[in-house]
Amino acid sequence: MLAYLREHHAPIWREWFDDILPLGLVAGSLELRTPGPVERDHLRLQCSQQFHDAACSVSGLLMSVRFVAPGDVAQREGDRAKAGNGPSAGPDSNGQPTVRVLAQGNGSLSHHPPVQAPAPRPRVTIHEQPGFDSVVINPDFSFDQFVIGSNNRLAHAAAQAVADNPGTVYNPLFIHGGVGLGKTHLLQAVCQRIIERYPRAKLLYISCEGFVTQYVDSVRNARMPEFRARFRGVDVLIIDDIHFLDERDQSQEEFFHTFNELKQLGRQIILSSDASPEDVPDLEARLVSRFRSGLVVKVEPPDFETRIEILKRKAQVRGFALPDDVARLIAGRLSSNIRELEGAVVRLQIQALVEKAPITLALARTALGDSPAKAVPFEPTIQQVAALVADYAGVKVTDMQGKQRNRSIAAPRHLAMFLSRKCTKQSLEQIGGYLGGRDHTTVLHAVKSIEERLAADANFRDQVASLEDKLRNPELLR
Repeated sequence: MLAYLREHHAPIWREWFDDILPLGLVAGSLELRTPGPVERDHLRLQCSQQFHDAACSVSGLLMSVRFVAPGDVAQREGDRAKAGNGPSAGPDSNGQPTVRVLAQGNGSLSHHPPVQAPAPRPRVTIHEQPGFDSVVINPDFSFDQFVIGSNNRLAHAAAQAVADNPGTVYNPLFIHGGVGLGKTHLLQAVCQRIIERYPRAKLLYISCEGFVTQYVDSVRNARMPEFRARFRGVDVLIIDDIHFLDERDQSQEEFFHTFNELKQLGRQIILSSDASPEDVPDLEARLVSRFRSGLVVKVEPPDFETRIEILKRKAQVRGFALPDDVARLIAGRLSSNIRELEGAVVRLQIQALVEKAPITLALARTALGDSPAKAVPFEPTIQQVAALVADYAGVKVTDMQGKQRNRSIAAPRHLAMFLSRKCTKQSLEQIGGYLGGRDHTTVLHAVKSIEERLAADANFRDQVASLEDKLRNPELLR
């Protein structure tokens, strides 16, 4: 089955698949034991069809596949023993684990001693209400697979400290940075570490959109007591993309009270955002102050050497080695975020499988869309864009990089952001960083305002088109 998955379903293949153990046929299904509950849930959600295809293809039989974790097996065997070898109390008829409601505790994880030695883990309730939107943890996003660089060293250290001693240090922990820089990886690594060390802890990991959706649904259906019990009765609350929290339906008000209660009880709160607390649009001042009462850390884009290590690690997880020259080529081409790097690794893997060829520089160039005859288009730098716009508007570049917000400076700054976004491959964070250390939401706002002005002003459209022509012609920028 593993060989079949490698050949026919390469994109889902992971290094830890080798640790999956077959337990035999149970009630007509091939039962496979995963290393832990996180891997079990990931396979159920993302890989069930592929494993079913592999089982049927290599056996020549029509069979289903069921994933179980060590805790599921231990619980089932224990129940069997208590019942005198009677029916098992394992997964239900749909292959889902029986939900076990855990004690809420006294507001500290001291009553959940960490696991000191490897042992079969009991079931862990992460999302105890399947009817609500939930986020399944990706086994790839562990601390072991996180590449540490100068761009993320502080955030990584803080996340590890919180995962080892939740509720006692850095509460709340607020991690912010641009899209695809590893914030979600750190949050899910914390989840996995807490599940491993504190298997009875009640942990809730959810997106901000999921929080707001559940809040609206609970108000509409008069189920607010259940909603509050769910979010305020946990040992650890982790919310991804908290910048999506807005003033609609008083969701900020509800989160404010949830935050206060958890903090007073000593429960751990971890949040991530694309922007720092004070830069989140429409976020109430009282929430900003509470987010800043703990530790706020920023994740920056990875440097060249870190990108190389990330590429090699992503390839290793998928079961193949990436040559140094290929890693350097990709790292030199892609610099904005980690998701782009992972996408390049996936394309390269598929290209090698399709062509049945080893991974070389030539193959990598093909996977990246290069052509020997294709000329590389000129791309201006942010500095060149800013200089051209400053000359056009009759202002200084240093003025656009300053804090002034009067229209005579803000308008050229917005235009420089718009043209940088359109004519360069630099990230929103890099553009905002050069033009005064502004975050990516400010750049998006600037781009939108220029687009609205272009749609309404034909004369302005002609002027911007002329600037674009100059930016795409290196001779005119000299």
